[in-house]
Amino acid sequence: MQLEVVAPQSAAGRFARRSARVLLISTLVALLAACGGVIPSTGGPRPTRPPTTGTTPTPTLPTPQNALVAGVRRGPAVSSLAMGKAAGALASFRESCPRLTARTDGSGLTRPDDWRQACTAAANWGAGSPAQFFASYFEAARIGDGSSYATGYYEPEIAGARTPQPGYTVPVYAFPRDLVRAKPGDAQPLKDGRMPLGRYAPDGTFTRYYDRAQIDAGALAGKGLEIAWAADPVEFFFLQVQGSGRLVAPDGTVTRIGYAGQNGLPYTGIGGVMRDQGLVGSGPGQYPGSMQGIMQYVREHPVEGKALMEQNRSWVFFKVLTGDGPLGALNVPVRAGNSVAADPRFVPLGAPVWLDLDRREANGLWIAQDTGGAIKGANRFDTFWGAGAQARLTAGGMSGRGSALVLLPKGVLDRLGAR
Repeated sequence: MQLEVVAPQSAAGRFARRSARVLLISTLVALLAACGGVIPSTGGPRPTRPPTTGTTPTPTLPTPQNALVAGVRRGPAVSSLAMGKAAGALASFRESCPRLTARTDGSGLTRPDDWRQACTAAANWGAGSPAQFFASYFEAARIGDGSSYATGYYEPEIAGARTPQPGYTVPVYAFPRDLVRAKPGDAQPLKDGRMPLGRYAPDGTFTRYYDRAQIDAGALAGKGLEIAWAADPVEFFFLQVQGSGRLVAPDGTVTRIGYAGQNGLPYTGIGGVMRDQGLVGSGPGQYPGSMQGIMQYVREHPVEGKALMEQNRSWVFFKVLTGDGPLGALNVPVRAGNSVAADPRFVPLGAPVWLDLDRREANGLWIAQDTGGAIKGANRFDTFWGAGAQARLTAGGMSGRGSALVLLPKGVLDRLGAR
């Protein structure tokens, strides 16, 4: 939601839009992700991720369109799983229930009524352990072959202020009114059937929206879209990748901003670009593939670094957030160590997810509450680690492989005819 710094997209519609996410991953391919971009619903979107998020290599084969196409099989008994982080997962599941029981599941796996019994029990659970709750109301499903890849994202905290002042010159823009979806007939539909995002020129023709280089050059200046100003363009770039974050003013005032939308142009993970150029590695003149390594390159080579960032034509817009947060694509707060971004075509948003990876800190139960622009496909997840220095370090180095299970309410697999 939105977060894929949170994943750009991340979130598509929930922070002052998305979220999230988006995404920090140990390899920039993994790193620059969140969070994808979606136009906000009548109010704004999310990482999703924000946001967001990391990017994985482009698959050579078409990705199945949803979980049913990918294939659904029964997993092991939930009671046999190592239930790390079950208490936090139960708390996040409770927060997801109002959405779970009211929204359409894009994966095709569940219906709103499927979740009511578990949600009712979660609201009043107290007699047994959290692990017992999940064992009592859920069964495990393996989507596709179950092979999983997980990255990490976090909520960055950078220098920023709500009013312009010396040293704070990087504009943080709200979602522009002229960024709209094309009317039918004015452009080719996207692969998912939606009309593309862009703008109408003065002569009435539909065209793509301003890209990162144009916006950096001032295409939106003077339009009254500024909601804040950041001090460091590099830090702000990575906040956009994550899809949401916190701005800390010189007087210590903290403003939380969240994903509000994206310009409709494709997201490019600059870590992957660096890798293609031979800049990632351990040899002379090479840099680590982590977020920290990418930032080091950009700072040591400001001209080339600016050009590198502008290869990611995607731009994330923000809104000021009040109250609890950050919000994921499900429009509920994402929680450190409990929330993951997932592809809603393969995982019902709000569903518990069990990970068994080669990164122990990411193992156990999570709740899918966010999306990300680079979080695509079955068993692809982006783990959320909160805010602060440790969250940044963990998310920036997170790259885990292993297996994943989606926990569904008991009875769903029978209805689906899963073996």
